[in-house]
Amino acid sequence: MVTRITLVEGDITEQQVDAVVNAANSSLLGGGGVDGAIHRRGGPQILEECCRLRASHWGKGLPTGRAVATTAGRLPARWVVHTVGPVYLAEEYEERAELLASCYRESLRVAAELGAATVAFPAVSAGIFGWPPVDAARIGLGTVARVLDGGDAHAGAELAEVRFVLFGSEMYEVFERALGELLGQGD
Repeated sequence: MVTRITLVEGDITEQQVDAVVNAANSSLLGGGGVDGAIHRRGGPQILEECCRLRASHWGKGLPTGRAVATTAGRLPARWVVHTVGPVYLAEEYEERAELLASCYRESLRVAAELGAATVAFPAVSAGIFGWPPVDAARIGLGTVARVLDGGDAHAGAELAEVRFVLFGSEMYEVFERALGELLGQGD
């Protein structure tokens, strides 16, 4: 199966996909930005499942770079894959860049285990966590492309589409340029 990487400017809570990725905070209990929007639009079922996860395996919260799934509640998706991106710190760039890449790998792994064929990602860590958008795009798109090209065969095996849903024209344009460079179509 050939997997397409697509970009759309829009609202991730409106995407009709199998799995929506949430740029969550480690508490899994909602927050601002993408996390808050997903919890608000998805309704209380998402929070209920997140509370059960916190009461069991993830009592101390979900570690940065990991991913876990819940229902999508009222979202037009089947599941929400929650991942915790790293806060940007230039002095810890290498370690944190690997954690950001791990968010994408782990989210794809979880989505594949669920049987998802379509997955929608936000620009993980590029909002309030302060990751420079150009670098966030390069890491996110590059990691997804490597997984889909066989870098992690089971994670990308059944995916038909990985969609990056970008809020605002500026973020969309950053990802569009990064995708062009990745595909060898840069300026």
